[in-house]
Amino acid sequence: MPEKKLLTCAFCKGTGKDSFDLLSRLASCQVCGGKGEVAVYEPILKCAYCQGRGVQPHARLSCPVCKGRGSLTQRGMKEECPNCEGSGRLIDAGLPCSVCGGRGVV
Repeated sequence: MPEKKLLTCAFCKGTGKDSFDLLSRLASCQVCGGKGEVAVYEPILKCAYCQGRGVQPHARLSCPVCKGRGSLTQRGMKEECPNCEGSGRLIDAGLPCSVCGGRGVV
């Protein structure tokens, strides 16, 4: 069974607080619940769609692909996605690639 690894929460950058002060300065991070860390199963792959930032591009929302963690479990994928060329995004729309699901690999 794959092991979980604790990583610094990409959405709050490990602070455990709401990075955008949307609710209040005291609000906990919606991704890690205020812990500053998230668990991801190994092997780990940096999220191509948000480039590991945990934030949806051009928005103040958590990344829909990695759920704000900044990383994903690799699940046997190895090759660059031919549809998005590894970016994880549909070029025209800025949405996650429909072929790789925003991971950048197939």
